[in-house]
Amino acid sequence: MWYGLPTIATRFLGYLMNMALPFIFKTPGDTADIVQVYTIIPFLNVLFTYGLETGYFRYAQQKDRDRLYSTLSISIAISTSILTALLLLSKGAIAGAASLTEHPEYIVWMAWIVLIDTLTTLPFARLRQENRPRRYAFVRVAGIVMNVCVVILFMGIIPRYLQSHPTSSIRQIWNPQTGIGYYLIGNICGSLFTLLLLRKELLSVRFVFDKRLWKEVMKYSYPLVIVGMGGIVNDMLSRLIYQHVVDLPPKQAKDELGIFANIYRLAVLITVMIQAFRMAAEPFFFRQSQQEGAPRTYARVMKFFVLACCFMLLGIGLFLDVFYWIFEKFSPRYTEGLYIVPLLALGNVFLGIYYNLSVWYKLTNKNAYGAYITFAGGVITVVLNILLIPVLHYAGAAIATFCCYLFMMIMSYRMGQKHYPIPYARKKLTAYIVLVILLYFIHLGLTRIMPGKLWFSVVTGLLLFGFFAWFTGRIEAKELARLPIIGRYFKK
Repeated sequence: MWYGLPTIATRFLGYLMNMALPFIFKTPGDTADIVQVYTIIPFLNVLFTYGLETGYFRYAQQKDRDRLYSTLSISIAISTSILTALLLLSKGAIAGAASLTEHPEYIVWMAWIVLIDTLTTLPFARLRQENRPRRYAFVRVAGIVMNVCVVILFMGIIPRYLQSHPTSSIRQIWNPQTGIGYYLIGNICGSLFTLLLLRKELLSVRFVFDKRLWKEVMKYSYPLVIVGMGGIVNDMLSRLIYQHVVDLPPKQAKDELGIFANIYRLAVLITVMIQAFRMAAEPFFFRQSQQEGAPRTYARVMKFFVLACCFMLLGIGLFLDVFYWIFEKFSPRYTEGLYIVPLLALGNVFLGIYYNLSVWYKLTNKNAYGAYITFAGGVITVVLNILLIPVLHYAGAAIATFCCYLFMMIMSYRMGQKHYPIPYARKKLTAYIVLVILLYFIHLGLTRIMPGKLWFSVVTGLLLFGFFAWFTGRIEAKELARLPIIGRYFKK
C-alpha cells in the first residue's frame, strides 16, 4: 500500500491535470502538440534507462549493493549526458518528424524532463529495494504536487490576476505565447524538485565502477530495452503516427489526435493501478523467488490483481454516460470518441495481466523471450494501426491496441507455463472477465430502453456493479477473510 497509494496519488493528480486539457482548450487540435511530446517521452525513458532498474533489482540479491548501485549510477550518468547532447543537437530534425516545427522549444524542454527523470531512476529503485516506502511515497507525491502547482500558477492564477492588473511586474515572468507549454515547464519543475529531494541517494554514489559487474548486468538488462520499446510502441504508437496516417487535412488530423489522446486517458485509469502495482510487485517478486511457495504466491497475487482490474473496467464501462455528460456540458467536441473507451480499457486489463505474467522470464534470466513477445506485439500494432486508422479512425487505433495486448497476454502465459509453471486460476479469472463484459452489455441494452436518462444509467450501473461485488465476495470469501482490515467482514 505504501508503494501503491503514492503512485496512484501521483498518477491520479497528473491524470486530473491532463484531463483538464479538454476543458481549457475547447479545440482538440490545440492539445495535439503536447500529446506528441508526451508520446515521445516514454520511448526516450526506455532508451535512457536501458533496463538498469530491473537489473538492479535482479542483482541486488546477489552482489554488493553499494558497489552495484555506484557502478550502475555512473553508467547511467555518462550515457544520459551523451544521449541528451545528441537529442539537443538533433532537435530540429525531431521537431520536423513530430510535426512540432511551430514549437521547437518543446524538444528542449522534453530533453530536460527525460534527463532529470533518468537520474532519479536508480535512487527510486534503491528506496524500493531497501524497503523504504515512506520516503519513496513522500518524494513521489512532493514532485507531482510541485508540478501541478506550477501549472495551476502559470495557466490559471497568473493569467486571471493579469486581467485585473495588466501593468503588474508579474508579466515579466509570464508569456501568453507559451500557452500549453507550461505543462512541460511544470513537469521540469516537478522533476527538479524530485531530484533535489533525492540528493542523499545521489550523493551516496561512490566513484567505483566495476566493469565486470557492469557487463554482467548489461547482459541481463539489454533485452529489456527491446521489451520496453515494444511495450511503448504498443501503447503509444497509435498517438505518435495518428495524424500521419489518417487521411485528413492537417488541421482536422490534429483535432482527431487531440480527441483520441484525451479520450484514451479514461482507459488509462486502469494503467494508473497497473503502474502502482508494478512499483511494489517487481522487487517483491524477486524477493519471493527464493521462497518455496513462490509460484503459489504469484498465482494469488494475480487473482487479486485481476479482480481489481475487473472492478475498474466495470466502473469505466457502467458509468461512461457520466463522462459523456461531463464532456457534453463543458467540451462537447470530445464526446465523439467516447465509444472506444471500453475496448481500450479491456485492452489495458490484458496489458496488466501481461505485466503480471512477465515474472517468469525475469526470474529465469530469459528476458530475450520477453523481447520476442513484445516485438511480435509491436508488429501487430504497427500493421493494424496503418491499416485500420485510415478507415476506422479512433476505432481502428482501439482495435489495434486491443489485439496487441490480447496476443501478448496469451503468448506470455503459454510460454511462461513451459519455462516457469505457475498455478494460475485460469478458468476462474477468465470467467470474471467474461462476466464483466456481459454486465457491460446488459447495461448497454438497459440504457437503450430509456435513452438520454442519466439517472437511469447511473442507477442500473450501481445495481450491476453491486451485483458483481456481491458475487465475487461470495466466491472469494475465504481468500478475502485472510486479508488485513477487510478480512473481518468475510467468514472463513
